[in-house]
Amino acid sequence: MSKIIISILFIFALIGCSKPAPVETKKSTTYEQLVELFKTWREFQKPIMKEGVPDYSAAAMKQQHEELKNWQQKLQNFDTTGWPIKHQADWYILYAEMNGLDFDHRVLRTWERDPAFYKTLWMDRSDVPGHEGPTHHAVVDLWKYQFPLANESKEKLVTELRVIVPLNEQAKRNLTGNAKDLWIAGIRDIKTQTHDLESILEQPGVSDQPALVAIVKEAIQSTDNLVTWLEKESASKTGPSGVGKENYT
Repeated sequence: MSKIIISILFIFALIGCSKPAPVETKKSTTYEQLVELFKTWREFQKPIMKEGVPDYSAAAMKQQHEELKNWQQKLQNFDTTGWPIKHQADWYILYAEMNGLDFDHRVLRTWERDPAFYKTLWMDRSDVPGHEGPTHHAVVDLWKYQFPLANESKEKLVTELRVIVPLNEQAKRNLTGNAKDLWIAGIRDIKTQTHDLESILEQPGVSDQPALVAIVKEAIQSTDNLVTWLEKESASKTGPSGVGKENYT
């Protein structure tokens, strides 16, 4: 066999062993696709709900953070060339939200570090669109209710308050952080919840609603138990609560 034929066969062998050309990912190009991504993203952003209670367990939070990478890739797959400035701004808003959730997981981890995160009952309307400070996804805004309660409102409030007991129990498992100042301040916020719950029993018409009275009393006992647990654990907390200069910037 001649050297030429051997060389040709060698070249073909190299071609056969080479990696296939990478498949180019199809770009998303329309603003309507961005709007749809935003809607589905907002649903993903919420924690998994188990029997009406948001799941902030270590496993659930790890899964959400891992899946976040896929959402960031979907966003990066957009080609906004030629879009109006206002539509490009919307892309950056979604970009910021995704970065924000990543920051929550990597740095803040409020479900793990801050007892105040598990405060459920809010008495007053905030002066910002959402709530100030750390909040979970099943808070109860009592300021939205008018007493005495209509039947529909009573049933809704009872349903919303049911989250307190299981979420308080979840807090005892999830709060594994070592942020001393956050821990101490958080105890104050949880104590406040007990007083706020007690005030519900004093509202007009509540004493005539046994289902509501029962769920409030259960929530009070559960909240007091959480405070006792937090105070016991506080002695072991020695770490800083700040996120550091780099993360703060």
